[in-house]
Amino acid sequence: MTNILRYLRPKEWALIGVIVAFIVVQVWLDLRLPEYMGTITQLIRTEGSTMDDIWFNGKYMIMCSLGSLATAIVVGFIASRVGASFVQRLRSLQFEKVDSFSMAEINKFSIASLITRSTNDVTQVQMAFVIGLQIIFKSPILAAWAIVKISGKGLEWTSATAVAMAMLVLIFAVVILKVIPKFRMMQTLTDNVNRVTRENLTGLPVVRAYNAEDHQECKFERANEDLTSTQMYTTHAMAALMPLIFVIMNMLILSIYWIGAILVSSLWGEEEALVVFSDTIVFVSYAMQLMMAIMMLMMLFIILPRAQVAARRIAEVIDTELSVGDGEVTGSGSGRKGEVEFRNVSFKYPGASDYVLRDVSFSVGQGETVAFIGSTGSGKSTLINLVPRFYDATEGSVLVDGVNVREYRLESLYDKIGYVPQKSVLFSGTVASNVAFGESGGGQATEDDVKRAVRIAQGTDFVENMEGEYEGAVARGGANVSGGQKQRLSIARAVCRQPEIFIFDDSFSALDYKTDRALRTALKKETQGATSMIVAQRIGTIMDADKIIVLDEGEVVGIGKHKELLNTCGVYREIAVSQLSEKELAL
Repeated sequence: MTNILRYLRPKEWALIGVIVAFIVVQVWLDLRLPEYMGTITQLIRTEGSTMDDIWFNGKYMIMCSLGSLATAIVVGFIASRVGASFVQRLRSLQFEKVDSFSMAEINKFSIASLITRSTNDVTQVQMAFVIGLQIIFKSPILAAWAIVKISGKGLEWTSATAVAMAMLVLIFAVVILKVIPKFRMMQTLTDNVNRVTRENLTGLPVVRAYNAEDHQECKFERANEDLTSTQMYTTHAMAALMPLIFVIMNMLILSIYWIGAILVSSLWGEEEALVVFSDTIVFVSYAMQLMMAIMMLMMLFIILPRAQVAARRIAEVIDTELSVGDGEVTGSGSGRKGEVEFRNVSFKYPGASDYVLRDVSFSVGQGETVAFIGSTGSGKSTLINLVPRFYDATEGSVLVDGVNVREYRLESLYDKIGYVPQKSVLFSGTVASNVAFGESGGGQATEDDVKRAVRIAQGTDFVENMEGEYEGAVARGGANVSGGQKQRLSIARAVCRQPEIFIFDDSFSALDYKTDRALRTALKKETQGATSMIVAQRIGTIMDADKIIVLDEGEVVGIGKHKELLNTCGVYREIAVSQLSEKELAL
């Protein structure tokens, strides 16, 4: 827990100090109760005492009880408030940090684990923090104060209490050794259940199409059984612990009364016997307070291990050093706009031994359209992902407007780019909110900007036929629109941004040839001056590009226009022949 306590603010530390002050008052009130109880016991059997004397001490007992209740409510309220504020900050810090992750960090943690860390792990920390604030201060103060009170009440009773405490500590030590490792496993097992569940929900159509429900259910059951068996082990241990604690407490009470009975029977004078009887009752109360303090400490040590694992996992996310760091440059300063250059770029994924790209060099001028084509796995998507720094080149340099992308402030670099991913991503909201997502080149997009972008992306017909038109609802992930419609809205989002550089990562694959051609024609006409980088599988999509770069196993094997490459690049001709007829190729 200590690794995340640094995120507490000074005001929250001050409130923790207030909690400690109230706990001290509460303990003092709790330990005053046995004294009044002992006094009342003596008054009952003392000649000459009146009901007024008993009521006088009784009123103080009631006042102490109410005062203890009030301080407990105040402590609980403040602890809950501090805990809620603290974990809200932890969630925000995690969310902000994950927002700055490159794909390397995302792949390192996995999406399922990141979700668990920001939900289940934070809940574990909150529970431990709120309960711990009340216990971690109260239990040692209560235990120490009760021991001071007990120490002057009789060696026999003190010895019996010490034996009971030793038995509790022994039982707790056994539980710690057996159960704590299981608590540490539970977070990883929870990750695993989330991962399997997420995979199944994401791929549900494929699961059904292949009649793989039984396979997925078995896969989930294995993960579920691992988590359940671990939880059952810890639950059974905790279930056995509490009865043992109560048995020891009851044995201690019985021992104190038995010792008190022996002491009373050994005394001849009624006055001395009354004092011993009164001390017996008082000692039982103090011993119970001490045992409660020990039990609270035990509960804290049961809660803390899992919370510590959760806190460490949260801190791992927040403290992760980013592989893609922020630079300081906000602009090229040279007046260049939309230029991209790769200089001897090689790349391999973090932890991999083989290079995905090797010694790639090319340049793209302002307003040019450059296309990338090659067989599956040739490195096309990886190459264009180096421009917006989703990864950084392992060797060589990627330059935008003559400046190495590593030197740009990420915000300034992203302002230059309109990115359309291979898998279209839509957010829950409206058509307009998705198209105007983020900030455009001139600030927030206007209604006219949205309509223009949708028109260029060939989406006007289907958008204006939707209920609500541009304010029509878009479900999470675009579940209520088709694949082609999602691609067109994703393209409209990039157009609305009015960037210097468009990056299309196989973003026309769900479009028919007619829509594809109309969209690219509109793009070329309406976004003059902007550079376009297109990854495509279809020759028809890239035939008109100013420059086509052919990749094969991570290496550039051809650069040129369509007709040039048909004659000079065997890889390109092989792809072209597989898709188009000789007549189409001759056009």
